Amino acid sequence: MSYSNRALMHSSSNKSGKVPLSSLAELKLRFLCPNDLPEVKTLCRQWFPIEYPDVWYEDITTNPRFYALAATYHMLIIGLLVAETKPLCKMNKEDQDILPPSLTGHTQIGYILTLGVIDSHRGHGIASLLLDNYLAQLTTSESPKVQAVLLHVLTTNHQAINFYQRRNFIRHTFLPYYYNIKGKPKDGFSYVRYVNGGHPPWTLLYPFIHFACFKSVLVMI
Repeated sequence: MSYSNRALMHSSSNKSGKVPLSSLAELKLRFLCPNDLPEVKTLCRQWFPIEYPDVWYEDITTNPRFYALAATYHMLIIGLLVAETKPLCKMNKEDQDILPPSLTGHTQIGYILTLGVIDSHRGHGIASLLLDNYLAQLTTSESPKVQAVLLHVLTTNHQAINFYQRRNFIRHTFLPYYYNIKGKPKDGFSYVRYVNGGHPPWTLLYPFIHFACFKSVLVMI
């Protein structure tokens, strides 16, 4: 399984006391560096059920093609978002229909690989802060013209799904047996958020509009 096509978000109960929001004044955002590799490896192994190869940790802490943003508190990493920008033609086949076929395969897609926050700091908006920073970067004039942001998530990760839906990501595809978790196949969903004027193919958009209108009529009745 390639590490580049399985995005996850950490989701777990908070077993330790949360740090009060007032004490997060020293929260900072910065990009990963090579010295972060051991700490990032430890966190990801705690957060995610997938075993990433060592080369992945080397890449996200050294290769500038990754948008690897850390939230730190008292110099320790408490949250992490890793993403990359890829041409549509380089995405998995099941993800290439998120945009209209009239666009060229060189249209850029933002792909979120991982997003996680340690248990003791969950519930303070740190995941939203990381995501907002990434999305803001995609809309700057210096960035490649990205028209959609894509991610994958386990169908059982309800906390992550709710988070992304609140952030205007919409479900695109059900992906049976998409993950291999400790030797067992697990289903996934793909979620997409359109940016910079991007939109789904009309064949996908029209049924959604029709259903939404039909549903609103039922509610009014």
